[in-house]
Amino acid sequence: MTHPRIALIHATPLAIDPIVAAFDRLWPAARTTNLLDDSLSADLAAEGRLTGHMIERFITLARYVHGCGADAILFTCSAFGPAIEAAAAALTIPVLKPNEAMLDEALAAGVHIGLVATFAPSIPALKAELEDMARARKRSVTVTTRTLPDALAALQRGDADTHDRLIADAATGLMPCDALVLGQFSMATAARLIPARAGCRILTSPDSAVMRLKQALHA
Repeated sequence: MTHPRIALIHATPLAIDPIVAAFDRLWPAARTTNLLDDSLSADLAAEGRLTGHMIERFITLARYVHGCGADAILFTCSAFGPAIEAAAAALTIPVLKPNEAMLDEALAAGVHIGLVATFAPSIPALKAELEDMARARKRSVTVTTRTLPDALAALQRGDADTHDRLIADAATGLMPCDALVLGQFSMATAARLIPARAGCRILTSPDSAVMRLKQALHA
């Protein structure tokens, strides 16, 4: 497979630019397509939980892009883990959760993990996913979290500088840790502002996900 087709499915337009930029840098030969349903995040926030109907919507979206010729699917919103797992079970092609590869790297780095997100529903989903992955490896982890709704609001009004600064400030406050996880695709640009610390890996979803897909498809 020389130039695989990767379908990117988004619940917010804020995730599109970071993942497209990561593909451009790390795997430019891949053919990417973007499918946006920006009602998903709003509906999750309104419901307060992931409903059966929302899970079915994810399966429908995954089947649609598969029918369009996708060789693999990457979902880019971190608050919908069980729905993405259901979509993966319904298909025969690789379906990747947005933070799956990044969290693997975080667990490989150590047991003290800092987790930052700007969309509040992402935190419990990400923390549970990380702890489940650790239990499967018979390991115990300490996860310290920060939620930054003000950073998300800044990005939504077009103030990327404030968004990145708020994230970098919060991330610095969670150190020292073995891994610092930026829990959403839209947060990746803030990584450049976080001071490097010895023994701490700073991880972003887009870069980790692109490399995992590239390996999975033997590109």
